[in-house]
Amino acid sequence: MSLIKLEVADYVAVVTLNNPPVNAQPMELIQELIAIFDTFNDRDDVRCVVLTGAGKCFSAGAELKNRMDLSAPGARWARNRWVREVGYCIADNSKPTIAAVNGPALGAGLGLVSACDIIVASERAVFGLPEVDVGLMGGGKHAARILPHSLARRMMLTGYRAPAAELYRRGVIEACLPHDELMPFVMEMAANIASKSPLATRLAKDSMRTIENMTLRDGYIYEQGNTAKLAQSEDAKEAVAAFVEKRKPVFQGR
Repeated sequence: MSLIKLEVADYVAVVTLNNPPVNAQPMELIQELIAIFDTFNDRDDVRCVVLTGAGKCFSAGAELKNRMDLSAPGARWARNRWVREVGYCIADNSKPTIAAVNGPALGAGLGLVSACDIIVASERAVFGLPEVDVGLMGGGKHAARILPHSLARRMMLTGYRAPAAELYRRGVIEACLPHDELMPFVMEMAANIASKSPLATRLAKDSMRTIENMTLRDGYIYEQGNTAKLAQSEDAKEAVAAFVEKRKPVFQGR
């Protein structure tokens, strides 16, 4: 049975985690999510992705009630590899991804959020690394990419759950909205991204992902390379022609 719902319309893919009651992440969900995101790299009908959760929770993190047997030789290493890759399938994907955080995003749920390009949350959402409360450790490295130094450590050491309003105040997320306004806001943003040249958004995401750990000089050189590629594209020519002719551009992604 599928644990993820996928809908594609008007160049926007909506990926909904659907494993009630809290959208925990057993290995089946992780593998399905990776497989779905991998397809987006080859789909011309997808230009932007929205990731959200069904019900009241975005994702409460790893599956604790029915944890897989890790006693067999190699089992733990295999599991850890899949858990690593589920974040990379989003971060490394060529299509921009917006997290529509409809409720708690905890542990591995926060990991999925941190892999997305843009984060928008409902007022009902909270963010945390509660693993310390069950004798485990959370993904501190992923959390530290988007959270301030002290807050990431407070979450990891105490299990503190930060409300969406706090993360908005700190500039971590783009918006903290009344729950009923979350998806309309996110879908409007996704439609805006999808209206751009898919080649431009792909190269822009590639640049932002690649330069994150580069020096200023090397990062800007990389960006200039992507800018040069884009400038020679048919989409760039179409953008100029549409501007001159005062019409809406029709992008082909090449």
